[in-house]
Amino acid sequence: MPLPTAIPYGIRDIKVTPYTTAAATTLGTPAVDLPYARTLSWTETEDFEELRGDDTIITTKGKGPEVEWELEAGGLSLPALKVIDGGTITESGTTPAIKISYKKLNTESKPFFHLEGQVISDSGGDVHLVMDRCRASGDFEGEFTDGEFFLTACGGVALGSLITGREGIVFEFVQNETADAIGAP
Repeated sequence: MPLPTAIPYGIRDIKVTPYTTAAATTLGTPAVDLPYARTLSWTETEDFEELRGDDTIITTKGKGPEVEWELEAGGLSLPALKVIDGGTITESGTTPAIKISYKKLNTESKPFFHLEGQVISDSGGDVHLVMDRCRASGDFEGEFTDGEFFLTACGGVALGSLITGREGIVFEFVQNETADAIGAP
């Protein structure tokens, strides 16, 4: 029996997974949770060329799709920050004086990562949005404000996958009859 049409409602979870190779061909582990996920939005885009002749458009040809995405989460997760923005995490000291530091050098570029979001569905099961080869390409922002919760937000693009068995996939929606955990690609 086919699954009913999904009616997704609310964000349940967002996880990011680093790649072990700069070419984004092999996923690392473990997936890192974005704490208190609030938003995962996307827009599929594609540039087109036109063939014109005799003052008329003869045909168009797409250059291939890519996905622009944005996400927002609450709290500050240094491991998630490292997966999305690159940089280095160092830990020093012992309890009760442990110190964890994240730093980003001006010579470090943003890495590729795997992104998966999960929403519940009013019609049963759950729905996942999976994107490989994501890279934050816009601002990565947060703001400490009096009387406000700290939110992190960033956006970027997802390109066709280079992972064996997923080659060329820009994004994928997966509808599960029974809720399936995310973060184990």
